[in-house]
This record gives sequence, structure tokens and C-alpha cells, in this order.
Amino acid sequence: MAKHAEIVLIYDKDCPACNAYCQIVRVRQSIGELKLVNAREDSDIMQHITAKGLDIDQGMVLKLDENWYYGSDAVYMLSLLSSRSGIFNRLNYHLFKSQRVAKWLYPVLRSCRNLLLKLMKKRKINNLGVSNNDRF
Repeated sequence: MAKHAEIVLIYDKDCPACNAYCQIVRVRQSIGELKLVNAREDSDIMQHITAKGLDIDQGMVLKLDENWYYGSDAVYMLSLLSSRSGIFNRLNYHLFKSQRVAKWLYPVLRSCRNLLLKLMKKRKINNLGVSNNDRF
């Protein structure tokens, strides 16, 4: 029997768009189970992300076994791992299966996310501790 991969997605649960995406996206059962981690909660994995210098306010992080994917690379990898069941997962696969398209589309989606969080008056996570960087 093949070993299942450790698949962890770290994202901003306070963002309604991010949370909806993460709750709906599914990976193929043959690969493993997707574990979701709220980036706003202190955890070992968030400390590791911060130590790697990844700004969680600028992109979600996908950990696949010992490999780390950030931003557009995370959604690209998720599209390759995703099940094709349901309209959302098929759409996710077709939108992000091209790394070139993912690199172009992800910043657009991130800008929409940042505007949404600004309108909601949410604070940034600011895991890198940059001064005067707490507002969207």
C-alpha cells in the first residue's frame, strides 16, 4: 500500500474568499488528506513559514511532504493534486493547471483579497514583523 503524502495548506481563515476556496478544494484521495491551518493562529508551521521569510499576507503556503509552495505555486500544485469532482474542483484544475496562468492570475486574485480585507477593516497577519505593516 502506497504512503499518503502529508498535504498542509496554510491560509488566512479570516478572509472569506480564502476560507471558501480552502473549504471547497479537494485533493485526490489516492494522494492524501488536505489539512488546513489558519495562518492567524500561532503554530509550529507558521513559525517555520516565518523563518523561511514567506509573507503569508502575500500568499498562501502549501506543504507537500518536505516541499513548500508559495502563492501562485501553491495554487498550481493544488490544481494538479485536486480531485476533478464537482464544478469548483474542475474549474480550479482548468484555471491553475498552467503555471504561467497561475503566475498571472494569482496576483489579481490576491489584490481582490486585499481589497476585501481592507473593506472589512481586517488587520494583516504580518508574520514577518515589518513595522507599520499592519493594515491592508
